[in-house]
Amino acid sequence: MSGPGPTGLRGTILALGERRPRLHPSVFIAPGAIVAGDVEIAEGASVWPGCVLRADYGSIRIGPGTNIQDGSVIHCTAHLATVLGADVVVGHGARLEGCTVEDGALVGMGAVVLHEARIGAGATVAAGAVVSPRTVVPPGAMAMGVPATVREAGDPAAADQRRELTLHIAAQYRDNAARWMAEARDISDEITDQAPAAG
Repeated sequence: MSGPGPTGLRGTILALGERRPRLHPSVFIAPGAIVAGDVEIAEGASVWPGCVLRADYGSIRIGPGTNIQDGSVIHCTAHLATVLGADVVVGHGARLEGCTVEDGALVGMGAVVLHEARIGAGATVAAGAVVSPRTVVPPGAMAMGVPATVREAGDPAAADQRRELTLHIAAQYRDNAARWMAEARDISDEITDQAPAAG
């Protein structure tokens, strides 16, 4: 089980009967996040404020170095696991259920990825896109729009550039998670209600 880090701050981690999260000790669960049920999170992954990872039925698997950014929701069904590979970037406010996101892929802010969709390695789901059930986004490709349409990887150099950007973001989030674990502290009790001085 992951510890709260030196500062003692951590989100809520809940067992549901025998269904309990399994977290590598290096995992960062930010205050305000909830991880419940059959959720496995690998080394160096991070879950940020306001996220909900709920596996009361089925299972959720998060690979090493993956980051789930603020306000995202990951769920599953009794028959469809949600599986994220290594170094995946899930942008703020995304919604994923019963899908697979392969290594180094990026799911943009506010995007939705639905049942049995597969996002290939290094692929990108654009911000706000809705990936319909059973859609396959090939490695390096991009999905955009509502419902999302798939654009093939095209220029290999452009696909490589997107993949490198995703890996760079993943590395930044690993560093930021380490900073939060080392430095974040609750100063609520230090804040006083001070009215601004009259002008």
